[in-house]
Amino acid sequence: MKKKGKIEQAHRKKWQNRVLIIGGVGVVVLLIAGGLRLMKHRQSEEQTAAAPASATVATTVDPVEAKVDQTLAKMSLEEKVGQLFLARVPAEGQTGDIQSCHLGGYLLFSRDFENETPETLKAKIQSYQNAASTPMLIASDEEGGEVTRISSVDGLTDGHFGSPQAVYASGGLDAVKADTDHKSQILKDYGINYNLAPVADVATDSGSFIYSRTAGLDAGGTAEYIKVVVTAMKANQEGSCLKHFPGYGDNGDSHGEIIRDDRSLDTFEQTDFVPFEAGIDAGADSVLVSHNIMSCLDAAEPASLSGAVHDYLRNTLHFDGVIITDDFDMKGLSDFIDQDNGAVQAVQVGNDMMISSTYKDQIPSVVQAVQNGTLSESAIDASVRRILKMKINLGIITL
Repeated sequence: MKKKGKIEQAHRKKWQNRVLIIGGVGVVVLLIAGGLRLMKHRQSEEQTAAAPASATVATTVDPVEAKVDQTLAKMSLEEKVGQLFLARVPAEGQTGDIQSCHLGGYLLFSRDFENETPETLKAKIQSYQNAASTPMLIASDEEGGEVTRISSVDGLTDGHFGSPQAVYASGGLDAVKADTDHKSQILKDYGINYNLAPVADVATDSGSFIYSRTAGLDAGGTAEYIKVVVTAMKANQEGSCLKHFPGYGDNGDSHGEIIRDDRSLDTFEQTDFVPFEAGIDAGADSVLVSHNIMSCLDAAEPASLSGAVHDYLRNTLHFDGVIITDDFDMKGLSDFIDQDNGAVQAVQVGNDMMISSTYKDQIPSVVQAVQNGTLSESAIDASVRRILKMKINLGIITL
């Protein structure tokens, strides 16, 4: 009996140990399972907490793009085409033309400043904006030196704007920045929000047409000059315009004749394009294309009407801002093609804006070209988008 009792006690202890082991394993399993459930719960909470942020990122809309979309959607074809024209201010009917032609901007010349006081000039410019359904670019050529409109009239500025060379000689790039700030503030105070400057041309011959309007420096020095000017203009929200692409060099004046430039592409890339690249990198708002024939890219068409030149500017130099033609009245273009066909071709090859005094005839020609399929409305829309974005970035159109 004693032996049997001991055996039974041994069996009971053995089973108790097994129960303890099984129970311990069960507790461990439960703890692990609980821990996994807790981890999954925390992960779920973290994912839930993160979800709104992710959704916000995914649905964030660029306010500039949204404003462009909103504005463009409300425009008729005629209104969109009108935005492509930076018109010379007509002698009469200025506000009427703004309303009937839906002009993108006005370009002021010397006659528009004559006999004006600071008060009357501000009022006149404001009357243009008041007449516009889409706020306008109000432009002037204010390079300084021999090309200045507003400072050539007594009483409108505190002195004649100095030429790029004179300003640079007076104190280097620091003087250039100070001069650009000063000039930009004067222009903005009058409501002139777009200066057709700086001159990015490089000329080596002091007797050449464009030399006196340049910084008078080599390609590298001109690039530094352009960078300083564009950066200062951008800081002042004054529209900038690099001109005259692809670069005049030492050639003649396309105001009076058709100019053919037979230099190699390598020469342009090593010299003329260097300041334009610097200006583009600095955030220039626009590039003005000259009427010179650049033979190495297009021996048949003026640069302003050349698809190859515009393709190079967009896809090789990567400029995504507004491309604008030089004045349509210049002999380098007017002796080459008539105004109406020229306007249609200008849009076809990639210009966003045209400087024109015959806009009343050109606008209907461009509209008709869209209607008959010669031009696509999507191309018009792309140009208007760039123009509207420029106006928003300059604070002309508010968000």
